[in-house]
Amino acid sequence: MLASLAIRDVVLIERLDLSFGPGLTVLTGETGAGKSILLDSLGLACGARAEGGLVRAGQAQCSVAATFLPPAGHPALAILDEQGIGLEDDALVLRRVVQADGRSRAFLNDQPVAAGLLRRVSATLVEVQGQHDQVGLADPATHAGLLDAFGGLEGRRVAAASAFAAWRGAERALAAAREAIAAAQRDEEFLRHAVEELSALAPEEGEEEELSRERQILQQGERRAEIISGALAEMQPRDRRRGGPADALRGAARALERLPPPNEEAQPILALLGTAQDAVAEAEALLERLLQEGGPDPRRLEVLEDRLFGLRAAARKHSVAVVELPTLLENLKERLGALDAGTGRVAALEAEAKQARAAYTEAAGALSAARREAAKRLEAALAKELPPLKLDRARFVVEIALREESGWGPDGMDRVTFLVSTNPGQAPGRLEKIASGGELSRLMLALKVVLARGSPVPTLVFDEVDAGIGGATAAAVGERLSRVAERLQVLVVTHSPQVAARAAQQLRVAKKVKGERAATLVEPLDRRERREEIARMLAGERVTDAARAAADSLLTGGLL
Repeated sequence: MLASLAIRDVVLIERLDLSFGPGLTVLTGETGAGKSILLDSLGLACGARAEGGLVRAGQAQCSVAATFLPPAGHPALAILDEQGIGLEDDALVLRRVVQADGRSRAFLNDQPVAAGLLRRVSATLVEVQGQHDQVGLADPATHAGLLDAFGGLEGRRVAAASAFAAWRGAERALAAAREAIAAAQRDEEFLRHAVEELSALAPEEGEEEELSRERQILQQGERRAEIISGALAEMQPRDRRRGGPADALRGAARALERLPPPNEEAQPILALLGTAQDAVAEAEALLERLLQEGGPDPRRLEVLEDRLFGLRAAARKHSVAVVELPTLLENLKERLGALDAGTGRVAALEAEAKQARAAYTEAAGALSAARREAAKRLEAALAKELPPLKLDRARFVVEIALREESGWGPDGMDRVTFLVSTNPGQAPGRLEKIASGGELSRLMLALKVVLARGSPVPTLVFDEVDAGIGGATAAAVGERLSRVAERLQVLVVTHSPQVAARAAQQLRVAKKVKGERAATLVEPLDRRERREEIARMLAGERVTDAARAAADSLLTGGLL
C-alpha cells in the first residue's frame, strides 16, 4: 500500500508530508483548493510526464517521493530483483526530481532509473480511476487475468501455461532438427568425402606426439651415421692417390726398411709403425661396425615423415589441430549419421509437437469454457451493482473471442475484452470509448467491487468518482468504496459528504494565502473536525446546526 507522500515545491505546495493507512482515505476541500495537485504529484512519482510548470514559482526544482509497502510476493519485487535493487526496511520509494526547465530524474530506493521503469513498477502498485485519466481496468490487456481471478481459474491458467511451454519447446526441438538436417543435406557431399578421407587416414589420439618423438630419434641416428661415415672417409679416402693413414704408415715403414745395414736404430720405429698400422686397421674395423650397427632405417624415417605430414595436411585442411582430428572424424560421422537417420528423427519430433499442440489446445479449451461460465457470473454480478450507481441503463458484457493461432499464448487462446453499453439500443463498446467520465468512474468502481479479490494492485485512487451525483447514488458510491477498501487501500478525491463519511481517514485540502503567495495545505482531521468538514460539504459556506446533525447521522451510519 501507499504509506507516505512527500512533496516539495510543486505548484502551490511548498512542503508537505502525508501518511496513509489501510482502508478508505478521502481528500476533501473546496473546488480549486489543490486536490488535483496531490494527484499530479503522485502521478509524477509514478513516472508521469514531467513539466517545468510543476515547479513552484521562484524555485529551481521540485521533488516528490512516494513510499509503498509491497506485500511478500508482489510483482513489484520481481521487477526490483531484475534490476538489482533491494528494499529498504521493506519499503519501496519512488522519487522524481523535476528542474524548472522541464528536465527530470527518477529514482527507485535512491537508485537512478529511467522514468519508464517508474511507470512499470508503479503500474503494479497503484491504479488511478478518474474522469479523464483511466489506467488499470481500462486496459484490455488486464481483462483476461481479472476474469480468471474472479472465476478462480488460476489452476486452469497454470495448466494452459505449462502446456503452452511444452508445445513451444517441442516446436523449437523440431525446428532445430529440421535445420540440422537441412544443413547436413547442404554439406552431404563434403561430409561423405571428409569422412571417407579421414577414415582412411585413421588418426589416433596422441599420434602426432609419438610420431614426432620417434622421428627425432631417427633423425639423431641419421646424424650419428653421417659423423661416423665422415670419420671413416678420413681414414679411407676415395682419392687413393692421396691415401689414408694406413697408406702413410705403410709408406713410412717401407722407406725405413731401405736403410742400409746396420739399421738397428730403425727397428724400434718400425715396431711402432707396425703397432700404429694395427691400431688404424682396428679403428677402421670398429668404425665400419658402428656404421653397420647404429645407422637408422631410412625407410622407417620416410614412413614416419609421410604419416606426420599427412596428418598435418589434414589438420590444415579442416582448420583444426592434429590432436583434434579423431574428434572431428567422430563429429562428422555423427552429422552424417544424423543425416541418414534424420527423416525418422524429424518424424518423431513432428509427432511430439503434434501431441503437445493437442495437449495445449485441450488445456486452453478447458480454460476458455471455464472463462465463458465465469463471464456469465461476472456479467450477472455487475448487473446487480450498476443500478444503485445510477447506471441502471448500462449493460456490461464480457467478450471472449478466439485469437488467431499466432496470438495463442500461455494465457490461452482467448481475447477477453470488457465492453459496456450505457444506453438502450447502443452496441457495447470498449469502456473508455463508450462511457462518459463520471459513468466510467462509477463503472470502474462497480468492477472493482466485484473484482477486488483478484486485483494484484494494492492501492486504488478515485478522482471525483461521485461527480454529478448525490443523495442515494452518492451513498451507494460510498458504500461500495468502503467494500473495496476492506481488501484494498483506497484513496478518493470527493465532494460528496456521503462518501467522506465512510472514510477511515479524512484529509482536508485548503488553499491559504501567505503574504502575497497562495499555498495549498493538507491536514488530517479528527472526529470533531470531520464533523465540521462534512457539515460544510452538506450546507456550503455557512454551517448550520442542522448540517452538523446531518453530519453526525452520516458519520454514525445513518441515512439522510
